[in-house]
This record gives sequence, structure tokens and C-alpha cells, in this order.
Amino acid sequence: MDNAIYATLTRQSGLMREMRTIANNVANANTTGFRREGVVFSEYMVPLDRRGETLSMANGRGRMVDLGQGAMTQTNGQFDIAIDGEGLFLVQTPQGARLTRAGAFMPNAEGELVNPDGFQLLDDGQAPIVIPAGSRNIGIGTDGTISADGAPIGRVGIFETPELSRLRHESGTLFDPNGAVEPMDEGIVRQGFLEESNVDPVIEISRMIEVQRAYELGQSFLDQEDQRIRMTITSLTR
Repeated sequence: MDNAIYATLTRQSGLMREMRTIANNVANANTTGFRREGVVFSEYMVPLDRRGETLSMANGRGRMVDLGQGAMTQTNGQFDIAIDGEGLFLVQTPQGARLTRAGAFMPNAEGELVNPDGFQLLDDGQAPIVIPAGSRNIGIGTDGTISADGAPIGRVGIFETPELSRLRHESGTLFDPNGAVEPMDEGIVRQGFLEESNVDPVIEISRMIEVQRAYELGQSFLDQEDQRIRMTITSLTR
């Protein structure tokens, strides 16, 4: 009798987690460089007796990151850059190096290129990129080479995407690679562009409705089971 309740509760827990993930996707539909996420469900089998009967429970704790290309918006900002194709930027945070597709950068007081949170953009050698003081004309080639007034000063690092099982999404648009990252030579950089979020609000809202209906169905089953148990107890105690 309790097994059905336990199995449904594990399903409800996973659906609630998926609902929060979808809500976060919708909230970041206009966030530059945001990558949509999903929840991966797995089946957990528990043996019940020696006859081989099992109890199946849903486990919705896995996460899936969609690294598909988002639309590019032209800004004409000389420090705005987007990756055309595969690869990610690398920024230095207090917790360590983090990967991102968000390409809005600016020089700080020391001339280092940083994102809006103040994290340094790293080159292909994982060192900060510094813009010389007084530079007026900044050019960034498709291979990531940065030139200040016609003189090359560095190269934006484009790094290979780790295995998705290693990639862990942190707050905002940052990802923890959980290990070493390798630069890639074939990355294409577009200066004066920003890559938008790859979230499709219509698809996400449709999915949200499906998850909500599935959750309501599970809740209805739990209510019926609770009523059945109460009726059984009442009958047995009369």
C-alpha cells in the first residue's frame, strides 16, 4: 500500500525539480549567453521479494545542458565578442576558471578585459588579457587575435567543450569544467556581436504546462490513496 505512495513521491519530486529548471530557463530567455537546461529522469529498481518482483521509482536528479548555438545580435561594441560555432570563453573567478558563452567584456581600471561581474577574460594560455593604456582602435580577428592600434597584443582563448557529464552549471552563465580545459584552434570569433540565450520561450512554456499537468495527476493519485487508506483504517476500527 505504501509502495505506490513512495513511487509517486519520487516522481513528484523529479517533476518539481524540472518545473524549477524550466522556470529558470524562461527567466533567462533574454540573458546574453545563457544555455538552457533540462532534467534527466532515470529509473531506480528496488527488489521486493525473492520471486523477482521489483518496485520502480523515478529519479529526476540528472541535468542536461543544451549548448546549441543562440542567435547573434550585432552591437558594434569593440569589446563585444561572440563565438560562431563550438567552443567557450574562459574567465577567472574567485572559485577558479569557469567557462561561458557570454561575450560582453570591457576593460577595468588596470586595462584587463573583464565581464560585467569583474571576472577576467583569459587568453589561449589562460592568462588575463590586458589592453594597453591609450589604445584607441581595438580589433579582434575571427581567430581571436586582438590588435591595439594595429599591433597584436594577445588572443582570446576559445576552449573545447568538456564532456557534458563533467560540465556543471553555476549561477548565471558560468560553467565549472570540473577538470582541465584545452584550447581549440578552429574557434571563430565575431567582434561587435553578442550571442543571445538559446532558450525558446514558446517551447519552454509548452513544456511547463505538460509538467504541471503531470504533477497535478500525481497529486490527484496521492489524494485518492490517502482517502483509501483512511477509509480502510476506519473500516477496521469500527
